[in-house]
Amino acid sequence: MMELQAGSGVQEEQSILPAANKKYKDTIFRMLFSDKKNLLSLYNALNGKNYSNCDQLEIVTLENAIYMSMKNDLAFILDLDLFLWEHQSTYNPNIPLRDLMYIAKEYEKYIKEKGISLYSSRQQKIPAPQFIVFYNGNRKIGERMEHRLSDAYEISSGEPALELKVLVININEGHNQKLMESCQILKEYAQYVSKVRTYKKTLSLNEAVEKAVEECIREGILREFLLANKAEVVAMSIFEYDREWEEELLRKEEFEAGREEERKNTEKERRRADSEKLRADNAERELLYLKEKLALLEGK
Repeated sequence: MMELQAGSGVQEEQSILPAANKKYKDTIFRMLFSDKKNLLSLYNALNGKNYSNCDQLEIVTLENAIYMSMKNDLAFILDLDLFLWEHQSTYNPNIPLRDLMYIAKEYEKYIKEKGISLYSSRQQKIPAPQFIVFYNGNRKIGERMEHRLSDAYEISSGEPALELKVLVININEGHNQKLMESCQILKEYAQYVSKVRTYKKTLSLNEAVEKAVEECIREGILREFLLANKAEVVAMSIFEYDREWEEELLRKEEFEAGREEERKNTEKERRRADSEKLRADNAERELLYLKEKLALLEGK
């Protein structure tokens, strides 16, 4: 936001950019990589491929499959595989269960469209699924990690009958450098996110987003994308980082509630142990008293 000299008789210029929109549900990541050219670039970078024909890539994202008011980010078929990609700005280990529910809907749609009979005597073929989360939250994680559905099982023994593995890739600036260098659009997205978070430390969220957008345009970072979609990008960013803050606050409250419950359980266990010790001491004293009384009786 441009600042004017104090005392100039001219009021500070007001931003024409939109304020936070609580109803906005999309994300910059999803908007960027819904573009087939960008999506194919990221696929090539991840898999060491050199595909150039975007028509080979079939986007199958289910627009009406909504969970907790958020769309699943990206689903597409290429190389006879079905890819489910998610973007996360807050740490969430429950993604395997969410992906399980989503892949079931994808296969239901695929089977219907291909006219596949599940009652056929022949083995029916379906694209193999691959699950990836692109993570750029504030919680520190390594370059890559894996979430498994079996981690959520109440009781687990031996090889799980049902498993789903999700690869989590850290796309914060400074991480997975080889991948970033192989996919320029992902690298620039990480730079944009880094700028927003840096400015958010000293500015309001609206000001931080506005300043990050203007600076990226000047520096050629996502320039064409930002020029073409500036108002929408600002609205999405404000919603996204506002939601991120709310989710982090919720997790902090859950953590504090867990600590309080643990403290209560520890205190309850301590009182129980003290009570058991008191009963044991009383029983021991009673036993000594009886032994002494018996000795006196025997001595008479």
